[in-house]
Amino acid sequence: MKILHTSDWHLGHSLYNYNRSYEQKAFLSQLISIVKEEQPDAFILSGDVFHYSSPTPDAQRMYNEAMLAIHDACTPMQIVVTAGNHDSSARLEVTGSLWEYFKVKVIGNIIRSDEGVDLDRHIIPVKGKDDVLKGYILAVPYCHPFNFPAVIEGLPRGERQDAFFKALCTRMEEINTAQVPVVMMAHLAVAGSDISGHDETIGGMDYIPSTSLGEKWDYLALGHIHCPQTLKIDTGTARYSGSPLPVNFDESYPHSVTIVELKGHLVKPEIRVVEIINPIPLVTIPKAPVPFQDALKELAGFDSTKKAYIRLNVELKDYLAPDCVERASEAVKGKACKFCYIKTNRIAKEKDSGLPQMDIQTMKKKSPIEIARLYYQETVGSEMDDDLKDLLQATISEVEKEDNRN
Repeated sequence: MKILHTSDWHLGHSLYNYNRSYEQKAFLSQLISIVKEEQPDAFILSGDVFHYSSPTPDAQRMYNEAMLAIHDACTPMQIVVTAGNHDSSARLEVTGSLWEYFKVKVIGNIIRSDEGVDLDRHIIPVKGKDDVLKGYILAVPYCHPFNFPAVIEGLPRGERQDAFFKALCTRMEEINTAQVPVVMMAHLAVAGSDISGHDETIGGMDYIPSTSLGEKWDYLALGHIHCPQTLKIDTGTARYSGSPLPVNFDESYPHSVTIVELKGHLVKPEIRVVEIINPIPLVTIPKAPVPFQDALKELAGFDSTKKAYIRLNVELKDYLAPDCVERASEAVKGKACKFCYIKTNRIAKEKDSGLPQMDIQTMKKKSPIEIARLYYQETVGSEMDDDLKDLLQATISEVEKEDNRN
């Protein structure tokens, strides 16, 4: 069985208010060409189809048109889409019955019922020409570890995730009498993964050990972490295909989709990577931080015909002048590139500042304004000016008055 593994499209994502639909359409066009050339048996999209749970009509239209084109590029191919933490599982599934006419299976939820969990719903057969069984896909959408349903009555919430994956793999072994390859899809963070460039404040991370994901699958098609990587685990071959486009400047590695060929059940798969070219790259100028004036000079010399998103990498001793963003924006006026923001890197202060070291008792004897003055001198490296002292003193006085009234 041959599969194309992708994830984390984040359709509808904007970068510092710049619309990225041009790049997203360019990626999808490359993806359609890859499908047409590779002719895989299955196409799997492991979550985060959209960047927002309520995608715009344009983002939804982009997705619909892309999925139809992907199907047309290889009509026998089984397509499986699972929800990620950025997706609305219900919104993604609502048109699932219609998508099945185009061999697209959408799994947004783990459905609970009085009879228990329908595990068979997550087991999708992949058939080739002449209706010959090629393999199975176990499609698991994103689910918070404590929200997994109990596959065993009375099971504590903290044990339900492990039990679900174990039960799904056990059920798969019962069905897989032909011993064909098995692919598991999941959207989560495996402990020990390389999260280079990933912003944990967006979407959050709940790390789980690889041993929680069951066993006897041949390939684990992961989504959620944007850095493409193959994990070293004992239970089988697991890989993050990564995001096809960077969602921030720190994702400064090649982006791609993954082609996997599975020769048989419990046989190590063969993995190839197909790089995706971003027509509008994210560029940091310069690579190492320099003073603002030097960074601005390099920005002014940037190729006026080259499309790119730009962030300035600035070394900061004290503070940036208020007009720095305006000056950077002016430097790219008339150019094809787009200025985004200034990344500041504060110069580390020497540890021995010459200021007295204080214990708690000594600090209690000092006034708030004196402590603030010493802290300012320690962090900024210069004496606090009189205007700032007066402002702090006025604020302290107001707080003391309020405390006395209460």
